[in-house]
Amino acid sequence: MKFVRVGAAVAAAAIVVTACGGSGGAGKALKIGITLPLSGSAAASAEPARKGAELAIKDFKLDGYTITVSVLDHAVNGVHDPQQGAKDMTTLVSDAAVVGVVGPFNSSVAKVQIPISNEAGLLQCSPANTNPDLTKGDAGKELRAKNPDKINYIRVATTDDIQGPAVAQYGFNTLGLKSVAIIDDTETYGKGIADAFAAEWEKLGGTVVGREGAPKGTTDYTAILTKFKDASPEAVFYGGVTSTGGGLVRKQMPQVGLGDIPYLGGDGIQDGPGSTDGSFINIAGEAAANSFSSVAAISDYPGKADFATKYKAAYNEEPGAYSASGYACAQIVLKAIETAAAKGDVTREAVRAAGVDTNTTFETVLGPVKFDAVGDTNQKIISLYKVDLTAADGKGDWVFDSQVNYGQ
Repeated sequence: MKFVRVGAAVAAAAIVVTACGGSGGAGKALKIGITLPLSGSAAASAEPARKGAELAIKDFKLDGYTITVSVLDHAVNGVHDPQQGAKDMTTLVSDAAVVGVVGPFNSSVAKVQIPISNEAGLLQCSPANTNPDLTKGDAGKELRAKNPDKINYIRVATTDDIQGPAVAQYGFNTLGLKSVAIIDDTETYGKGIADAFAAEWEKLGGTVVGREGAPKGTTDYTAILTKFKDASPEAVFYGGVTSTGGGLVRKQMPQVGLGDIPYLGGDGIQDGPGSTDGSFINIAGEAAANSFSSVAAISDYPGKADFATKYKAAYNEEPGAYSASGYACAQIVLKAIETAAAKGDVTREAVRAAGVDTNTTFETVLGPVKFDAVGDTNQKIISLYKVDLTAADGKGDWVFDSQVNYGQ
């Protein structure tokens, strides 16, 4: 695929993908938007999801239609930026050819994008958002205030009211830890998963010996970590993503004598091998040892080996944690387009209705996926990983440990 970056001097710029699926480059022109943080450290997590989505779209064929992809990068200074995310969604909804969107990656961005896409009736599928309030209860309804009962936002990742407790159970029951100190980045995802982790940890009988919030942009965590050291925790849990501090916290722990204790986190720090610039392992270096993370999606899925072969053939690299989820989101949007075409013309409303239909089972690379009345997936699966510094030819990588199905 050929990319043309518009406005190279702008921190977050549009990328126009000129390759397309469809039937011989003819027919009604449709677009699928992809909105992710794709520059700086944020790209370590989100770029694999983009590649997964484009891989699904690349080979799609539908007689009478051509499909192009418009990719918008809402990272600013290497970190996801909600304000830029809102601008990007406004750009997408303003383009009448856009009938579906894959993204975003971060819950704080989804929080500002959902009201915009909901008002426009634009189908949006996130491969990675996990904050429960994006869909559930009064908080979810508030985000879709213009059309509270007209769901347009769906996600293939499960939520942090499952992910946070899953990491707590793993740390307490599997690793045998009993006390923990917690730091979060104060953002929608980071604080939310830290709250869910802490509640489950204490329910299990564990002790939280300290908790601090440090917003993105923080570069020195030694004062917080020194406080933690004085409380003698058996582990540290980080709520947030690598680009908001997850890698730096782990890197700085040895400076205060906490380098040997386990480091726990959610999917925000699960972003590829040490060879990937800006990844958790790349930033933390040798200090990444004894770190554990989760992914809010199935890891051991049917056809995993075949997908990995296809992905590597396209990109000359192994899939990332959310490559398959990006692929699955694109599959769902494409199936919705196909369903709309079978019933008549492909319109934004027809695609939205097909994509959120609670009676539809979507066959995806992740396996069968259905959505509930608020757009959450039926796959309630958490995958757990640990760092192996000998993996990836000695560069270090996250190695799959186990997965738990909370939907059974």
